[in-house]
Amino acid sequence: MALSDLLKQSLAGNGFASGASLPQLLSAIRQHLEMDVAFVAEFFEGRRVFRHVDPADPGNPIQAGAGDPLEETYCMRVAEGRLPQLMRDAKDYPAAAELPVTFSLPVGAHLSVPIRLSDGSLYGTFCCFSHHADQTLDQRDHNMMKVFADVAAQFIESEQKRDRGHRQIAQRIRTVLDEDGLSMVYQPIYDVPSDRVVGFEALSRFPSRSEGEAQRPPDLWFSDAREAGLGWELEERAIQRGLAALDALPADVFVSANISPEYILEGALDEVFSDRVLERVVLEITEHAAVEHYDRLATLMAPFRRRGLRIAVDDAGAGYASFRHILNLAPDRIKLDISLTRDIDRDGARRALAAAFSRFSEVTGTSIVAEGVETLSELRTLLDIGVSTVQGFYIGRPEGLPEAVARCR
Repeated sequence: MALSDLLKQSLAGNGFASGASLPQLLSAIRQHLEMDVAFVAEFFEGRRVFRHVDPADPGNPIQAGAGDPLEETYCMRVAEGRLPQLMRDAKDYPAAAELPVTFSLPVGAHLSVPIRLSDGSLYGTFCCFSHHADQTLDQRDHNMMKVFADVAAQFIESEQKRDRGHRQIAQRIRTVLDEDGLSMVYQPIYDVPSDRVVGFEALSRFPSRSEGEAQRPPDLWFSDAREAGLGWELEERAIQRGLAALDALPADVFVSANISPEYILEGALDEVFSDRVLERVVLEITEHAAVEHYDRLATLMAPFRRRGLRIAVDDAGAGYASFRHILNLAPDRIKLDISLTRDIDRDGARRALAAAFSRFSEVTGTSIVAEGVETLSELRTLLDIGVSTVQGFYIGRPEGLPEAVARCR
């Protein structure tokens, strides 16, 4: 991407969303000025720390993450006004010539502009230098560096805001884990021909952050946890908490729990199921994105399936990924998504697709559960096309474990 394009993109206020990045800006300005090194440095606890460096290769004497005492740097001298921001030859300035790095690198031409954030605080510097003097540098080059230092400040503040958000999310998730704030409810799964509840789906519930606040959907909590690096810890807690209901429920009733494929690929099943009896456990694969390594996923699940674990593909009919899961994982159960069952009594296309799943289940020996059944008419339509195991508000809303046990009686 050309320097002018990056500048237009960033100054338009949408550079962060459209693909421009701080490393791209550094690379573009360095090449435009024909300098050897460009970097963004932060002044942090008495040191200059290189946050972004171009070129990012092992041969560069400046490496991202490295740092040195501020007093020994050009950056501090420039920020304090002891050195000019534009130097065509650093050796011509006593305050630069006295620094060993001027000759050891060496430093010839040098451009350095302080980066100030919107509150006026000094973050650090936006710098370029070459190993040789360059008498062609002029005020236009200096002005361009100032513009890019302002753009860099926007990027930095955006990164800081994102980092603060990640820390807040992580703290919120950590509080739930440490204070045992996760609770479980159980939604009945009903088999019409036998006229009984055959299982329950364990569903997570989270506390509101303040009184009167609407409860955040569980999928947002799990998404936040993944973003904060706590996704598997939260999923594991939810699975363990949900399956604890097996001790209280009748021996012919199963419990299903949700898990993301990414954690199975990380070996999560060994941690959760190493010592557990699995004949009454159904694991629902919840990921809506395509999985790249189905062979490995199937291999990791195989020993647990031999011990009785059953696998379900959740949200079938909601997207392309669920079809790939069905074809590649050979699940024991397919769960039709609420988007397919809602209004199925009035929508021929939905009936046709659900009927195709029903036929598929007959051919492959896979069972089907229809989620989101909310009316008697929807239930009757599902029965007509051969789907007789259902879940939804018409059958029963999610409830606490005592109520689930009472429902079985």
